[in-house]
Amino acid sequence: MTIMERGATAANPQVARLQVGDKELVLPIEPATEGQAAINIAPLLKDAGLVTLDYGYANTAPTRSAITYLDGDAGILRYRGYPIEQLAEDSTYLEVAYLLLNGDLPDAAAYEVWQREITLHTFIHENVRKRFLEGFHYDAHPMGMLVSAVAALSTFYLDAKDIFDTESRKKQIIRLIAKMPTLAAAAHRFSVGMPFVYPDNSLPFTSNFLSMMWKIAEPRFEADPVLARALDVLFILHADHEQNCSTTAMRVVGSSHADPYSATAAAAAALYGPRHGGANEAVIRMLTEIGSIENVEPFIASVKEGSGGRLQGFGHRVYKSYDPRAKIIKQTADEVFGVTGKNPLLDIALKLEEIALSDEYFTSRKLYPNVDFYSGLIYQAMGFPLEMFPVLFAIPRTTGWLAHWQEMLDQDSKITRPRQLYIGEAERTYRPIGER
Repeated sequence: MTIMERGATAANPQVARLQVGDKELVLPIEPATEGQAAINIAPLLKDAGLVTLDYGYANTAPTRSAITYLDGDAGILRYRGYPIEQLAEDSTYLEVAYLLLNGDLPDAAAYEVWQREITLHTFIHENVRKRFLEGFHYDAHPMGMLVSAVAALSTFYLDAKDIFDTESRKKQIIRLIAKMPTLAAAAHRFSVGMPFVYPDNSLPFTSNFLSMMWKIAEPRFEADPVLARALDVLFILHADHEQNCSTTAMRVVGSSHADPYSATAAAAAALYGPRHGGANEAVIRMLTEIGSIENVEPFIASVKEGSGGRLQGFGHRVYKSYDPRAKIIKQTADEVFGVTGKNPLLDIALKLEEIALSDEYFTSRKLYPNVDFYSGLIYQAMGFPLEMFPVLFAIPRTTGWLAHWQEMLDQDSKITRPRQLYIGEAERTYRPIGER
């Protein structure tokens, strides 16, 4: 087989020509605003009786999307065209949530309405807490509780099935974004035997979450503004990341026209996996095992030899240069440690980064620090246990999931149904059990 690309003109659109035996297929090339164009292989099965084999969808674009642009080679991440560096510096998580869902930043009046709508939906139904969350075993993992609770919300909001009703769809989106911090904090407090704390809707979004997490007996919890802002920045950085594993899960389940709570629960379940939402936890465990700066060089040597496991927090499926989010998080870490005191694992992390970035073994393989390398250190310094790390990821990523779910419905996407390359037995004849 050979593929040839023909230059595009007004009279002659850009195409790829695929030679299959004596037959030539003409496949259209779909342009992109930025980044790679895509060969539309829809005619392949019909015209040639072939499917493509692409493990892990590493080279497959299953959809068109206008939400997030990511260039892994150049280290670029943009939400709706806005560089992540600008949003992290000047915006807020709720403003970014509005941007991802609506395509543009809100003006002052729209933002005030948006904040009020989110604030009014932070409370969860009492039966979600009393009949459901409190029914878990005492040592249940907070992320497992969160996944289950989000799915259970579909039984409380029956109008969520009306996914093509514009007002109903908007209401479910607001409910999910507003209630995720409440469910997350409730799951944590149950897992450590602490009583549930109701939302304080006089507080900003992240301060309210910190209040639900840490409040003891004081009439009003006052979160440190540096920590609240740091959490807001982390939420911005984690709000979306294009067609990743959990977002794909959201789109796949959503393509069946399941309600948004069920689809979000599926996305959160994907995030629960250690290859996705558990990466920053793996970094903390690695740094803890290294133990001291003196052990960094022997650890690096063992990684290169193949006897010391993986270098966690380095490298990325998409980024082949420094993750732009990692640069922002590193600065945020300095601000957080100025309040909490330095995380004792920080010196190990800095030494590890210094050695790895000066070692041709890692740079030639394009292994640079990613967002998970420092985020875990920040969360740990703020008092979050390791079990809460994927939960902290799920809270902001809910916005990205819902933006993609909404976009998918607006595109009237087909139900997802991939093909396979069958490698099992050919046809066989059944024999009774006594003859086998």
